[in-house]
Amino acid sequence: MVKGYWVSAYRTIADPEKLAAYNKLAGPAVEAAGGRLLARGSRVVAHDAGIAERTVLIEFDSFEQAVAAHAGAAYQEALAALADGVERDFRIIEGLG
Repeated sequence: MVKGYWVSAYRTIADPEKLAAYNKLAGPAVEAAGGRLLARGSRVVAHDAGIAERTVLIEFDSFEQAVAAHAGAAYQEALAALADGVERDFRIIEGLG
């Protein structure tokens, strides 16, 4: 089965309190949905147009599981807490196999 990944590259963090509230909800939601945190780095080297604010990488057993986790009620609650607290580029991508 081909794995799925969440990749989040944060451009700005406007409200650290909203990010903290999101983190409290998102971590358990991701774990309950089968996600594994691979990287949440404060150490980032950005190239080209990249911004070295914060990058997060989460692995799921399948692409479908990754999509379902994002759509799930628990993660949607975390997103509501985050609201406009950050600007980020969030993608769900399929692994190579």
